[in-house]
Amino acid sequence: MLHVDDNKGILNLTSDYLEDALEEPDLEVRTVQRPEVALDVLAEEPINCVVSDYKMDEMNGLELFEAVRERYPTLPFIRLC
Repeated sequence: MLHVDDNKGILNLTSDYLEDALEEPDLEVRTVQRPEVALDVLAEEPINCVVSDYKMDEMNGLELFEAVRERYPTLPFIRLC
């Protein structure tokens, strides 16, 4: 899973929660603070799902969703408000 949020505190809190709440031994949450880096990670690593914040400075969650959908049309994407 790839988690994107420009707020490092929220990023760490949410990724820890996802790992604990989902209770999947094979689940790994990869975190990045910049949407552009998220696109690079998607190009280089096998990712099964993207979880993204909505309000980010460089690119908001909707813009990231559109960029991801264009490149990976079937990749699950969850946008947090």
